[in-house]
Amino acid sequence: MDGNDSNFHDEKPREQCGVFGVVSDDPGQNVAQFVYTGLMALQHRGQEAAGIAVTRVHDKIKCYKDVGLVNDVLQPQKIRGLLGNVALGHVRYGTVASSTSVECAQPMLFESNEVNFAIVFNGTISNYNFIRKKLEEKGHIFTTDVDTEVIAHLIASIHSATENWVEIFSVLMKMLDGSYAIIVMTEEGELYAFRDPLGFKPLSYGEFTVVHDDEEARVQVVASETCAIDALSGRVLGDVQPGEIVHIETDTVAHSEAIITNPAKAFCQFEFVYFANTASELDGISVYEARKRLGASLARVAPIESDNAIVVPVPDSGRSAAIGYAQEANLPMEEALMKNRYISRTFIMPGQDKRRSLVNLKLFPVKKTIEGKDVILIDDSIVRATTMEKIVRLLKVNGARSVHVRISCPPIKYPCFMGIDFPTRKELIAASHSVDEICEFLGADSLAYQSIEGLVESIGMGEDHLGLPGLCLACLNGQYPLRTPPQLDLLEDEFSKNR
Repeated sequence: MDGNDSNFHDEKPREQCGVFGVVSDDPGQNVAQFVYTGLMALQHRGQEAAGIAVTRVHDKIKCYKDVGLVNDVLQPQKIRGLLGNVALGHVRYGTVASSTSVECAQPMLFESNEVNFAIVFNGTISNYNFIRKKLEEKGHIFTTDVDTEVIAHLIASIHSATENWVEIFSVLMKMLDGSYAIIVMTEEGELYAFRDPLGFKPLSYGEFTVVHDDEEARVQVVASETCAIDALSGRVLGDVQPGEIVHIETDTVAHSEAIITNPAKAFCQFEFVYFANTASELDGISVYEARKRLGASLARVAPIESDNAIVVPVPDSGRSAAIGYAQEANLPMEEALMKNRYISRTFIMPGQDKRRSLVNLKLFPVKKTIEGKDVILIDDSIVRATTMEKIVRLLKVNGARSVHVRISCPPIKYPCFMGIDFPTRKELIAASHSVDEICEFLGADSLAYQSIEGLVESIGMGEDHLGLPGLCLACLNGQYPLRTPPQLDLLEDEFSKNR
């Protein structure tokens, strides 16, 4: 529930954050470079701010963070003095409150006479305002509007009743309503990683070995995605389970301290559709393979009868699904749209006219490939449809005989209050327009979306204990898996005020 400016909206929704934690068995080793590597692998989850916190056992926690990309914030001269064998890292994109303030960046350091710890957080707490009000009534003073600070104060409040960290986090999970993957670093040099009982957000752990001072040391890692562990040539050991508290400390293998069981599960389906790195595995499922299955499903239910058709992905978001579509339909896939990787991201340009003009600079059509072809254009989602309309026009202007849009995610009709920056309903084109109306707006010859049934089958999460798909589908069907059902109008007003 951290924030952003209205000028920062792109056609694509954005994830909130990426979290990373690391512990080396060698107390003399400095792990800041490992944090840098892990966060570079998680950069796709947040590009507004980055930060690191380090410590040694019973040493003072040091923290450095700033607004910007990982490579700009965690420069060698900035992190050289951050010495420690235990560390946290974070990349941030917010959905509520000022995103340009370094105070909103993470890790967030909590210091008092009673307890000191650092925290990194990915998610959104739907009962954030209620908890904050109760804490303010008890005398807690807040300096930001982000829910990470509220969680930190709530941890400190529970700590006043018990110093047992497992008990603290068990109580915390019973009080928080919403989505979260959290890592806490204590002043004792220990890490605790946990997910909400419904498992909205991904969180994996693993290990690797390094040689330091001629001695081999084990380094344990916990991260939002397995790609961060892979970037360190590590071995993925497993996923933090929904409601589980995993304890990581020096000289001890990561182990589960407690688990809050919940018969229902609600993993965010959009992690598979768009957000996660294609190379990652989420709860044991390959993102790449899931996206290919989504494309193959589209080819079966929405084929194009043509002897002159080509499958064209929208770079880079539609590529994996396009491979699946092309293989299933036995059609050639062509990279007929080339992405300019040196142009500013469209969402930082104010005003729709400038956003439109940048599309021409971001994507270059390969005219000889497009001319006279029936183009099957594959992408993962349509939010406002403005960018897709421009791409369809670009293809037709450059000689496409027809353009058939295929979307691997079902129509997005409802906003997300679990950590993804979907706009309000009035900004979601599928919330107020039929498929035929959207097709006409796009100027496409046909438009077909993935079905919810096809999405569930393609991801292959399997049913939870209640016989449900184990996925959060709230942005598709409006069924929010929260303890307290959200009042959509009130929540949208609150989110809109902070954009």
